Amino acid sequence: MIKSELIAKIAEANPHLYYRDVERIVSKIFDEITSALSRGDRVELRGFGAFSVKERPARVGRNPRTGEKVEVAEKRVPYFKTGKDLRERLNS
Repeated sequence: MIKSELIAKIAEANPHLYYRDVERIVSKIFDEITSALSRGDRVELRGFGAFSVKERPARVGRNPRTGEKVEVAEKRVPYFKTGKDLRERLNS
């Protein structure tokens, strides 16, 4: 499912809301999650899962074409851990 499909599904389930309002709400939620992660905060949605940021240290990698060594800088990457309810629904 992509963002536009999510918006359409929510708008369809809530006919009393305008499509543009649903679009703003979904965009605002994603923006807030992104902002929290960029600050290094953890975002937990009970029953769904938790988003956090993991630090990856600098390392020496290899160029797959030439095999030569390449320095890979340290970076921060988003990480998602599923919640218990979501795991149970997927495995039932």
